[in-house]
Amino acid sequence: MSLTLLDWRRRVARLYAEVRSEPDTVAAHDHWRKTRDDLLRTHPDSPIPRPGRADYPGALVAAYDPRLRFDVTVDTDVSPGRMEVTTGSDGVVRFDRIGCAHLPGVGDLDVWWLGCYGGGVFVPVKDGTAGMATYGGGRYLIDTVKGADLGGGEGRLILDFNFAYNPSCAYNPAWACPLAPAGNTLGRSLLAGELMPPEAERKPG
Repeated sequence: MSLTLLDWRRRVARLYAEVRSEPDTVAAHDHWRKTRDDLLRTHPDSPIPRPGRADYPGALVAAYDPRLRFDVTVDTDVSPGRMEVTTGSDGVVRFDRIGCAHLPGVGDLDVWWLGCYGGGVFVPVKDGTAGMATYGGGRYLIDTVKGADLGGGEGRLILDFNFAYNPSCAYNPAWACPLAPAGNTLGRSLLAGELMPPEAERKPG
């Protein structure tokens, strides 16, 4: 299982490298959507339950909206914060608040650092569509330990809601995932990125 997970992470990291190198963001988004669908459909570590993989039609994804792409400086002048999450396979995982991203016209999102070996930046989001058009527990924008990184210059992050994707628990209740805390919850609705999986509509957010 560890080698198949290694392959999954390599493929995800390669996909995001290809996204970062593509100057046409709409083309990059289309490539991301198609490649992610292929992984969800065929990979042994896909969160899609095995009986449904062969017939998996692909994730529901909103059309690309360039207004929801932000290249922002991370504001590190924030009070410390900590989030501890019990996961399905990694036990209790600690995240430390390292900054905040101020998104014009959208709101603020806390930026977290995974506090275990290797570390990584983590930015989940839950907006006004959660539980209706999108997964009730929220989605992920950035999770660099898993290779999901849209780039950015020194001290900056590219946060593109068009690339927001569902956590594994949206597809399979056997997974336990970190979900968006209060500092990553937005008051407005953002119809972008992966939408509610049909199989998740019966699950509480």
